[in-house]
Amino acid sequence: MGVETDEKCKTILLVEDNIGDIRLIQEVLKDSLVFQEILTVRDGMDAMAFLHQKEKYQDAPRPDLIVLDLNLPKKDGREVLAEIKDDPNLKRIPVVVLTTSKNEDDITRSYDLHANCYITKSRNLKELFRIVKGIEEFWLNTVTLPSE
Repeated sequence: MGVETDEKCKTILLVEDNIGDIRLIQEVLKDSLVFQEILTVRDGMDAMAFLHQKEKYQDAPRPDLIVLDLNLPKKDGREVLAEIKDDPNLKRIPVVVLTTSKNEDDITRSYDLHANCYITKSRNLKELFRIVKGIEEFWLNTVTLPSE
């Protein structure tokens, strides 16, 4: 009996303004066994333009997973999360909040806004590497993601 695999390319939208974190996440995921495309936007306004396929993002694919920082320029991650989960066309896309904030209000508000999980970034490189591998393992290998 063979193992069934999902050959569909998984698309991750990384919404992150810190170039160091972007590079680390891309590096961790580049050798993934899961077929994936990592697309990055660096502020909340671009995130929403991407998701609504506006302006320069008119040909943007629908992501299978959104990894969202809370502390973003132009429109913060809390606002982005609220808009995503309030939109009937976007609300089923899982959103992983990956942020440096350990603030209890941010954690509670993120879950109130229907974040699928909240992960606090570590400033320790080895620990952050482990966290990103954990996101990959769970969200891209273990769970069944909704299709459009």
